[in-house]
Amino acid sequence: MAITRRSLIAFAATLALAGCAKHESSQEITIRIGSIAPLTGPQSHLGKDNDNGARLAADEINASGLVIGGSKAKIVILSEDDQADPKTATIVAQKLVDEGVNGVIGDLNSGTSIPASKIYSDAGIAEVSPSATAIAYTNQGYKTAFRVITNDRQQGHALAEFAAGTLKAGSIAIIDDRTAYGQGLADEFEKDVKASGARIVAREYTSDHATDFTAILTSIKGKKPDLIFFGGMDAQAGPMMKQLRNLGMKPEFLGADGSRSPEFIRLAGKSAEGAYASSPGLPLEKMPGGKAFIEKFEAKYGKIQLYSPYCYDATVALVDAMKKANSPDPKKYLPFLAQTNLTGVTGPIVFDSRGDIKEGAVTLYQVRNGNWVALP
Repeated sequence: MAITRRSLIAFAATLALAGCAKHESSQEITIRIGSIAPLTGPQSHLGKDNDNGARLAADEINASGLVIGGSKAKIVILSEDDQADPKTATIVAQKLVDEGVNGVIGDLNSGTSIPASKIYSDAGIAEVSPSATAIAYTNQGYKTAFRVITNDRQQGHALAEFAAGTLKAGSIAIIDDRTAYGQGLADEFEKDVKASGARIVAREYTSDHATDFTAILTSIKGKKPDLIFFGGMDAQAGPMMKQLRNLGMKPEFLGADGSRSPEFIRLAGKSAEGAYASSPGLPLEKMPGGKAFIEKFEAKYGKIQLYSPYCYDATVALVDAMKKANSPDPKKYLPFLAQTNLTGVTGPIVFDSRGDIKEGAVTLYQVRNGNWVALP
């Protein structure tokens, strides 16, 4: 059969198309995930801990040979600093939306997560917080907002039971930092501790940037409370504990997850001894993947602060939903994210209809010999 010029052109075009299809199928998909936390300022040690947790998960998933929808895929973490400031958080959120991220891990703080969550919701982008505990975060009805950590209703109840039941505190002073996290947790604690019969002798507030609490503590001192509860972060809790003891005050000190960090002990010094705090979840060494996580994380990034295991799990859950949907498109993977059923480093990850973690545990700790020790 004679080969005409037309048939040669057609044959060449067929080869070219075949080559293009092969090239396109072998292209690597880039999945861009935002990691939002305070990377500067007094909470930067917590923010970097969060960011490193997300990065560790991404590195391990990439190393495993991630495939989504039949194509090779690679996760790229885009770290953004919200400075623990609500206004900055909304600016960062809009920036990530404009850049077309596939999902977000964050924010660290409740006060930043709540306003940012509307922006992600409007854009249809999933936000999985590893550490925002305020009830309001998931109570807004956004189908894009999830968290892998116990909320403040559960934690406030556990703290109140511990204060009134275990510590037998009959008179209590409460201080909060006026953030969505600190004030919200203090409100939950106050409600439940009053129901137990304890008396609130003072309710004071400060800010999440303060370092001198002498006036507040002096005012409380004359009321002789059995216990002082603080709703806020370690950058304030540490100096507060030190100043409390310097004033010769002897009440028990009780904080929550924002206080239960190595940084609290560093800032409070010897005055940290005997302080109590709660933390969502099990002690790290008792988490299903806790021991392995400690070894991997600390070999790469150093000492764990607080929430990095939850950031790791949040990243794994987000990517798992993409794999099940065969797509990194939030419109396609969001239904799978809502149906997540995984055993992560921190424990079972199953979300309720609001996006809260189901059956979240709470553990109480005390500083003993310079370390946080889980109470039985």
